[in-house]
Amino acid sequence: MGLRFTFQNKRISGVLTVLPKREVAFEEEMGNYNFSAAKSMKLKLAMGYNKHRIVDEGTNVSDMCVHGIEHLLNEGLLRKEDISALVLVTQSPEHFMPPTSNIIHGKLGLNTNILCMDINQGCAGFVIGLLQSYMLLEQPSIKKVLLMNADVLSRKVSKRDRNSNPLIGDAACITVVERSVDACVINAIANMDGRGAYALQIPAGGFKMPSTPATAEMKEDESGNFRSLDNLVMKGDEVFNFVQTEIPPMIEELLKISGKAANDIDYYLFHQPNKFMLNKLADKMGIPREKMPSNIVENFGNASGASIPTNISFNLGDNALANIYNVCLSGFGLGLTWTAVEQQLGNLSFNKIVYY
Repeated sequence: MGLRFTFQNKRISGVLTVLPKREVAFEEEMGNYNFSAAKSMKLKLAMGYNKHRIVDEGTNVSDMCVHGIEHLLNEGLLRKEDISALVLVTQSPEHFMPPTSNIIHGKLGLNTNILCMDINQGCAGFVIGLLQSYMLLEQPSIKKVLLMNADVLSRKVSKRDRNSNPLIGDAACITVVERSVDACVINAIANMDGRGAYALQIPAGGFKMPSTPATAEMKEDESGNFRSLDNLVMKGDEVFNFVQTEIPPMIEELLKISGKAANDIDYYLFHQPNKFMLNKLADKMGIPREKMPSNIVENFGNASGASIPTNISFNLGDNALANIYNVCLSGFGLGLTWTAVEQQLGNLSFNKIVYY
């Protein structure tokens, strides 16, 4: 049984996804891998790889977040005086200190009566950030929370790693969370299991193992991938088994709490590790694949905590401006962490994609 959360009178009022302009096709990078073209193309078809969005060298999380927020301000979709909190969920901080949310605050020239908060989370980062935003809105002084999910993990992935490089993308998403007069109940569940924490990791670069010339040395693994200790490494089999084992009972528990049947949910907007994993999960849960979109990785890449709001922007688009949907949002992975929230989503002020 997961840790349960219940909220009322709160809503997502807008979602903006910021994607890098630079688009790289799978075929452009096949020559980096220690595999035949035939094997690589087989991987492309199985996993749904096609193209991904990658930042230019020197582009950081704060650059994309500021670009997105300034777009909302310039378009009249947001006012500076209404912002009460900046919650940034990222695995790509710009420094050990200061917090990146404070850097974003300074670049925007916001008032001093604003809470800035960094959360170190990944695949489940959107739901974790959403829970934090809803909790902040329990305070009368909080008007609107800007939830920012942003990562530039392409800069930490070995270009010679066929397992990770094709799926990783970069993105920043700005989600406005505020109070609502609608009394619909929001139910959520969160689970953590630190015993599996090293299934996804970047071994070097922190205080335990600082980056050195030795940690940057590229080595070949048993599967023919080349990476260093400074690069992202993922135990794919462990992550796949974890998702297939833990997510279905969590969603079943959440729906039971919410008093809903599986077919009462219009969309299951989940984190998207890859197309293969999502399709297997949908089939196992008996959910029509069209209700659980799996097309983010093939179009943009997996940007970790930004994948769910990108899913909302890309797959619901303008339909979420006039309509209201019953949705289940679920993130799972790094930590190990698995989370889900059931709520209404719609009548948004904006829901779109812009480019940086």
